[in-house]
Amino acid sequence: MFALKILRLGHAMYVLKSKVGKKYLIDPFFDLNPGFPPQLNTADFYQSIDCVFLTHGHFDHTSGLTKLVEHKPDIMIVAQYELALILLQQGIKNVLPINLGGSVSFEDVNVTMVQAKHTSSYGETQGQPVYAGESAGYIFDFKDDYTLYHSGDTALMSDIKLIQDVYEPEIAILSSSGHFTMGPKEAAYAVKNLLKVKYVIPSHTFPTHETAASPESLTQLLKAFPVVDFMIDKDNELKELLKDYPKTAVITLSYGEETEFDKNLWSEALVNKEYS
Repeated sequence: MFALKILRLGHAMYVLKSKVGKKYLIDPFFDLNPGFPPQLNTADFYQSIDCVFLTHGHFDHTSGLTKLVEHKPDIMIVAQYELALILLQQGIKNVLPINLGGSVSFEDVNVTMVQAKHTSSYGETQGQPVYAGESAGYIFDFKDDYTLYHSGDTALMSDIKLIQDVYEPEIAILSSSGHFTMGPKEAAYAVKNLLKVKYVIPSHTFPTHETAASPESLTQLLKAFPVVDFMIDKDNELKELLKDYPKTAVITLSYGEETEFDKNLWSEALVNKEYS
């Protein structure tokens, strides 16, 4: 029996692998990403991705597009309208613009763009930043499987309850790093008061040198962007804040770790692992 698989590739980048084997990548960030396993820096990996979803334009969510397009020129990229237009003007061909509330359907999933509370610009590490529309999150409603909410970069907002009420996600990949997004305290509040998910996966955080898939990249990133230090190892802070909350299991994925979510089993093993 096949089940949804979630692969964490560092920071806010994940690959969602559906039951039929399709791979959907969120927010490509490869170079300088200490959570991206170097062994995946291959043509085979980039060519295995079926579609890319962008939450907003900041470099740590879009800089990997170059590699993906280089290895797979016809890869579909879904992005918010203004950001999509920027990419099309750069010569990237297979870009699908949608906007908040809009959806795109594939054979195994319907994906809806939902609101997030954050800014969005593009090209900020290369020169003058370009306005790139509004930031967003996504609802992945997999057919005969879980519904997943990827919050994108967001502050705490009451709209999270609307997203839960309308789309009823059971898994949330939730930004919880602080500094540029809501932190563990706010994320814990969202889990307890705004969401009704079975699992929450902390996101937008960075590893320590000991847990990094690429410690060298972490050293370089900290040198270039010292503020990254404020977002290191925040996963465990959220887990600690929710340790006595039995309704939601905190799944702290290691960098490069893939976990299977079998809806038929309600993944009791994962719950026991987190609460043992």
